[in-house]
Amino acid sequence: MKTTLYIGLQRKMMFITLLVSLAPILILGATIYYQFTQMYREKIEEQIEYRARSQAESLDLFLKERTAILAAMADTHSFQYMSEGRNLSEIFEVMNRRAGAFVDLGIIDSAGQHLAYVGPYDLVGFNYYQQPWFAEVVSKGVYLSDVYLGYRRSPHFIIAVRRQENQNTWILRATIDPEIFGNIVRAARAGKTGDAYIINKEGVFQTNRRFGSGILTSSDLDPSRFGSRTTVIEKMNGLGKNRLYAGAWLSNGHWLAIISQEITEEMSGLFATRNAVIAIIVSGILAIVVTTFLITRMSVVRFQEADKKMNELNAQLVQSDKLAALGKLAAGVAHEINNPLAVILQKTGWMEDLLAEEEFQGSKNLNEYINSVKKIEEHVDRARKVVHGMLVYARRMEPRLEDVDVNQVVGQTISLLDNFARNNNIRIQTELATDIPITAGDQAQLQQVLFNLITNAIDAIKKDGWIQISTRNTGSDIQVDIADNGPGMSDETQKRVFDPFFTTKEAGKGTGLGLWVTYNIMEKMGGLVMVKSKVGEGTTFTVKIPMVTPEKK
Repeated sequence: MKTTLYIGLQRKMMFITLLVSLAPILILGATIYYQFTQMYREKIEEQIEYRARSQAESLDLFLKERTAILAAMADTHSFQYMSEGRNLSEIFEVMNRRAGAFVDLGIIDSAGQHLAYVGPYDLVGFNYYQQPWFAEVVSKGVYLSDVYLGYRRSPHFIIAVRRQENQNTWILRATIDPEIFGNIVRAARAGKTGDAYIINKEGVFQTNRRFGSGILTSSDLDPSRFGSRTTVIEKMNGLGKNRLYAGAWLSNGHWLAIISQEITEEMSGLFATRNAVIAIIVSGILAIVVTTFLITRMSVVRFQEADKKMNELNAQLVQSDKLAALGKLAAGVAHEINNPLAVILQKTGWMEDLLAEEEFQGSKNLNEYINSVKKIEEHVDRARKVVHGMLVYARRMEPRLEDVDVNQVVGQTISLLDNFARNNNIRIQTELATDIPITAGDQAQLQQVLFNLITNAIDAIKKDGWIQISTRNTGSDIQVDIADNGPGMSDETQKRVFDPFFTTKEAGKGTGLGLWVTYNIMEKMGGLVMVKSKVGEGTTFTVKIPMVTPEKK
């Protein structure tokens, strides 16, 4: 249940930490990106608008220069002079030297008859009276035509000026080189997707464009969407890609200069910046997530460890209360039992004195009386040791020194547990060395140590097994090995086996104090207890008892 509680706590901590950490970053990043996108787009629109306006101004200047040159030639030369083919050729050469881009030059009278012509076509004799442009130039004085095919069946446009000489009206007409004019328009193209072209008020292309159909075809743009000032619109082309279109009307009001560009190309810098920002933000988020997870995990683990230690301390306090109560009980029991035991020992001593008198020496039951008295004394001594063991367990009394025969203590302990072992079909085998010396120690506490270890071995085996107990003299101490063929212990269990309140037994069947008391007893005696085990191969506890020479009595 606590594991589920800690998992829930860890999730809540991570959620709150990530929410507080990431929400401002994401909101700030989105806001900055939106603002930057708007600003970047405005800059792009300003740039393409400027290019369209500059392109329109350049084309206006080009057309005005050619119109001014044509008007100047008409104003400075008479109809009679220019009607001469040779003179018209000279004027044509001067015009091209001054400005260039003129393809041909012609003189047309008021009846629309082409009287003189200089150029690559044979147009002398053609009558233009029915042509729409003729009426325009007659009425307005200066005329710039749309691109049309005309007699030559090739796309071209003309500039024509009217001259009034006395009562005679005549027209000087020139064709502009569409290739030179187109080059000026195309110069405004930029990038891989940029395009530049001119359309008239009906949306018909007046120059070729970079992509799609060419001159004199209808465009998909509505010229009415472009106002008197330079206008930028966004529109999806036939390929399904959004393009920006900037349009600026030329001063003649008939032609619209268009600069177009795919948005993705113009926004490539923004997209690169966006990807870099996203990469930085994602990296930051990953770092925050990993750091949050690690810190939260460390915090929860520390909480668990603190909770575990607190539980252990609580268990130790509870056990201390139990031991304190047991100590009081043991002290009372010891007082109440030791007094009767002292009286019994006193009486058995008196009985031994009586049996030594002459009147009892001839009794046929003398030996039986003597043996009974010895048995009484032996069991009284055993009772005293049991009481003392209770005090040792409850209060961990300092060991008292007495002469101890380790082999004898081993035998006595086995006799206490032999019936319990046989009932579980467990054989207790011994291999006791004969060179074990008598040592000074606390026999009751040593017996408690061996009792705990053998009992644990029986509990580990449960049924059908063996326990091997051996003693040997190592020269520096007396070593007792208690080996069994039980299930063995893992490395983790071996590290904690001597910890207080640690037990592998089922709940209610072990206090976890037996091996802890054993370890403390041996430590106070100046000895050592060790364990060596392997899962599936059994366990061996080794008790090292210091050899202390008994005091002379």
